[in-house]
Order: sequence, then C-alpha cells, then structure tokens
Amino acid sequence: MEIYGWRDFRNGKQIGSLAGLTPTPHHSGELRHELGIDKAGNKRVRWMAIELAWAWLRFQPQSALSQWCERCFAHSGPRMRKVGIVALARKLLIALWRFLETGVLPEGAEVKKRVVI
Repeated sequence: MEIYGWRDFRNGKQIGSLAGLTPTPHHSGELRHELGIDKAGNKRVRWMAIELAWAWLRFQPQSALSQWCERCFAHSGPRMRKVGIVALARKLLIALWRFLETGVLPEGAEVKKRVVI
C-alpha cells in the first residue's frame, strides 16, 4: 500500500523516483556525470525495497533478475555488491508494478505455495 496503493504510475522511472532509487545527473557546461542515487524518495519504501532485493536473491535464485544481479555484481567485491542490490531493488519495484498492472510474473520467478499448519 505504501507505494502502489495510492498512486497511478505511467512508467518505471516514476516508481524509482518515489523510492529514491534513481541516479542523479549533474550537468555543468560541457561536464556531465552521475552523482549516485538521489535518496529523495520515501525512505521506508527504499529500505523495504533493499530488504526485498536481498530476499529475492535468496528465494528466487532462478529468476532473470537474480541471474542478472549475480552475473553483473557477484564477483566484483563488497561495494559493487551493494550497488548491485540497489539496482536490483529498483528493477524489482518496476517488475512488481508490472505484475500488479498486467498480472505477468517477472521472468523466471516461481510462485511458491504457502503451507498453513
């Protein structure tokens, strides 16, 4: 409800901005570079997205998003792994928004049945 329940999004960039997980461009004359993520969004959503990304890696290792993250960031050291988790969190928020809008699961994701005791 915190992110998807009260607002209509037109694209994935809006979701990343709301969570504060988008890059901050810097333009000064001819000089153009990125300053990292802006953290201007909702900090609870950002924290929850990061935690969800770690859980996604653990419980959905066969999904395309997990495979992408492992391929790009797993063997690069601790700092790049943290960068990769932030990137995965942003991609995961967008993929889950698409799931809510269209009903299509992220590629390779498995729906696991819940066991009630």
